[in-house]
Amino acid sequence: MAKAIMVQGTASNAGKSLLCAGLCRIFTQDGYRVAPFKSQNMALNSAITADGFEMGRAQVVQAEASGVAPDVRMNPILLKPTNDTGSQVIVNGIARGTMSAVDYFAYKNQLVPDVMDAFTTLSEEFDIIVIEGAGSPAEINLKDDDIVNMGMAKMANAPVLLAGDIDRGGVFASLYGTVKLLDQDEQDRIQGLIVNKFRGDIEILRPGISMLEEVTGKKVMGVVPMLDVDVDDEDSLSERLGGGKKIGLLDIAVIRLPRLSNFTDFNPLERMDEVTLRYVSRPKDLGNPDLIILPGTKNTMDDLRWLRESGLETMILKHASRGGGVIGICGGYQMLGRVVSDPDGVEGGGTLAGLGLIPSDTVFLGEKTRTQVTGTFQEATGIFASMAGTPFEGYEIHMGVTTCDAEPLVSFHDQDGNHRMDGTATGNVWGCYVHGIFNKEECAAAVVNALLVSKGLEGCATTMDWETYTNAQYDKLADGMRQALDMDAIYAMLEGSGLQ
Repeated sequence: MAKAIMVQGTASNAGKSLLCAGLCRIFTQDGYRVAPFKSQNMALNSAITADGFEMGRAQVVQAEASGVAPDVRMNPILLKPTNDTGSQVIVNGIARGTMSAVDYFAYKNQLVPDVMDAFTTLSEEFDIIVIEGAGSPAEINLKDDDIVNMGMAKMANAPVLLAGDIDRGGVFASLYGTVKLLDQDEQDRIQGLIVNKFRGDIEILRPGISMLEEVTGKKVMGVVPMLDVDVDDEDSLSERLGGGKKIGLLDIAVIRLPRLSNFTDFNPLERMDEVTLRYVSRPKDLGNPDLIILPGTKNTMDDLRWLRESGLETMILKHASRGGGVIGICGGYQMLGRVVSDPDGVEGGGTLAGLGLIPSDTVFLGEKTRTQVTGTFQEATGIFASMAGTPFEGYEIHMGVTTCDAEPLVSFHDQDGNHRMDGTATGNVWGCYVHGIFNKEECAAAVVNALLVSKGLEGCATTMDWETYTNAQYDKLADGMRQALDMDAIYAMLEGSGLQ
C-alpha cells in the first residue's frame, strides 16, 4: 500500500496545487511511483481522461508532474459552480446533477465510499500518494463531516504539511491561527509548516520563523520562494488573468466571463513571443485587439446575458464588422451563433439570441459530451483560410448540441474511434467545441501566422514542443522546492509509516 502525505493551506490560493505538483515531481525523480489525489475539487478548469471521464485540471497537472496518465480516481468529486449558490456535482468523472450548497453539504457524506474506493485502489498501485486539501482546514463552520481536509487526512492516515502564502501578508498569523483553531488530534496531524511565495531576504524572516515554531510547536519545513515556473493554473484566482506581461506583435483579448472555464486553453498562445494575451472584463479595456476570443463558460446563458449587459457584446460586434478576428471555444462558440435555448432547464431555462456572427443554433440537453479528440481543420475562412489542413488535439466537455447551416470547421475522431465534424466559420469568425485546441504547436502557430499575415507581417511564429517545455517547467519547480524544503524531514514523515 502507498504511503500518503497531504498538503493543506491556510486559505484558497495559498499555493497547495503547485506545492503538490512539485512534491509529485520530486518523489518521481527519486524513483517512486507517485499519484496525486484530491477528494473534492471546486474548479471550472477541468479535463477529460483517455477513458472519457472529467476531472479537475490541478490533478491533471500533478499527474503530468508524476509522469503518469491522469486518472479520474485522482479527483473523485469535482464541483463546477454554475452560479453563486449552486454547482454541478461530478462523481467519478460523471455529472450527477446540480445542487445548491446547502443540499450538497447534506449529501456529501454519501460520497465517502466513492472517495475511499478511489484512494484505496490508487494506493494499491503506487508508492506515494500526494493529497491536496481545499481552502482551509480551519473553516470551522464546515468542519463537521469534512471529507477534503482533516477528514481526508484521517481517512488516509496522512501526515499534513500546512502552507501559508506570505505574499498576501499576515502569514505568521494565518499559520498560527489555522493550527490553533483545529482540534488537538488535528493539530497533532500537522507535522510541518511551509511559508510559501516568499520574495526578499530570508535572513530578515528567520526571527519570525523561530517564534512561529515556538508558539505552534511545529517545524517550518522551508520557505519556498515565488518560483518563476510556467505551470497551468487551477482556477480564476490565477495571476494570469491580471493582464499581459509582455508586448508582442499581436494583441489577443480573451473575454473574462464571470463563469470562465478552462482558460488554460489559451496558455500556449500566451507563451508565444509574438503574442500579448489579455483577459478583459470591461468595454473600456478592450481597445482594438487583433483577435477577440470568447472562451468556455459553465453557464452560457447567464454569461451571454452578462456580455450583453456589460456592453462587451456591442464592442465585439463592431470589431467583427470591421473585419477583426473572433474565435469562440465551447460556450463561446455557442454564444457566437443565432440562438441558444434551454428547454429542459439545464442552465435555468429560456431562449436567448446569440451574437449572430455564425449561422448556428444551440440547444442544451441533460447529457454531457465528454471525449478526447484528434483531427484537422477543414473549412477555415477569411483571414484564417490558411488553417485548412492544420492538425489539432483536444477534448470536448459540454452539454449543448449545436447545428450549423454552413460547412463544418473541423473533422476529428473521438477516443472511441468515431468520426465527427464540429464548428463552423464565417468570414473572420470561427468557433468549435474543442478545448485544448491550441496545445498542439502546429495549431497555435497557424492561428498566430494567420493574424500576422493579415497585418502585412511575415507569418513565421515561434513554436516549441509543449510537452518538452512543460516537463522542463516541472523539473524547474522540483529544483526550486528541493532547495527550499527540508526534504529529509519530509521523507521522515513518510518513513514513519514504513516507506523504504
